[in-house]
Amino acid sequence: MGCGFLEVVYQECLERELTKRAIPFQPRVALQLNYKGEPLKQTYKPDFICYEKIIIEIKAVKELGADHKAQRLNYLKATGLELGLLVNFGSHPKTQIIRIANTNFRDFRAFRG
Repeated sequence: MGCGFLEVVYQECLERELTKRAIPFQPRVALQLNYKGEPLKQTYKPDFICYEKIIIEIKAVKELGADHKAQRLNYLKATGLELGLLVNFGSHPKTQIIRIANTNFRDFRAFRG
């Protein structure tokens, strides 16, 4: 599609691609968040969960910043999932994909982007 569309457009396109390639996924499923071992009322709804363990988040921004990466890492920690992909369709000339693994950043202070 090229850059310049809203995230929802890319989400629909990616959903079609995942289906076409027979990759198991769930769109916008609510994941439970906990605080000090107790469930919160708020949930986190990632754009996609693939293979029941990989979070895929879509962005349509000019450039991904450290705050995007840190937020995704926090979501991984909060859900107990190990792997996330941050996919930015807004970068030119091609899509930017960043792999974020929960096990890589046990000490958040060491995470600088």
